[in-house]
Amino acid sequence: MKKKLTTVAFNGTAEQLKQLDELIAKHKGEKGALMPVLQGAQGIYGYLPIEVQKHIALSMDVPLSEVYGVASFYSQFILNPKGEYAVAVCLGTACYVKGAGLLMDKLESLLGIKNGEISADRKFSLDATRCIGACGLAPVLTVNEEVYGRLTPDMIKGILDKYNN
Repeated sequence: MKKKLTTVAFNGTAEQLKQLDELIAKHKGEKGALMPVLQGAQGIYGYLPIEVQKHIALSMDVPLSEVYGVASFYSQFILNPKGEYAVAVCLGTACYVKGAGLLMDKLESLLGIKNGEISADRKFSLDATRCIGACGLAPVLTVNEEVYGRLTPDMIKGILDKYNN
């Protein structure tokens, strides 16, 4: 599953930039420093926006293509900001066979966003995920840490209504 960059405006703070610069200074010149710098940057920002990737590339004298290549290859790195409510649909085999694709379609329709995107108000983000280990409840989705199972597309609106205050 290829990750894509978000179109949501980046809004980093001066304090976050200071933390990032300190992190880079700590690791600059170390062999294999890119991974811990990316991990630390994600800890600071919550994800790795392109602006942060560019800053890392320039500060570490590493090509942006290398920074992006590492960030987009490893599943631990997040390129898109998460919404207040991060909705994830399991598309593992059991869930997919039992209709998870239809759940994703319904969510995209109701939220007005696609897989990997965040709503303009940053309230919801939507992502497909691999197996979450709840195959007996297939098809499954999560909202933050809450698991919903044995779902049908008709149940999706009721779940979202719980988070739309």
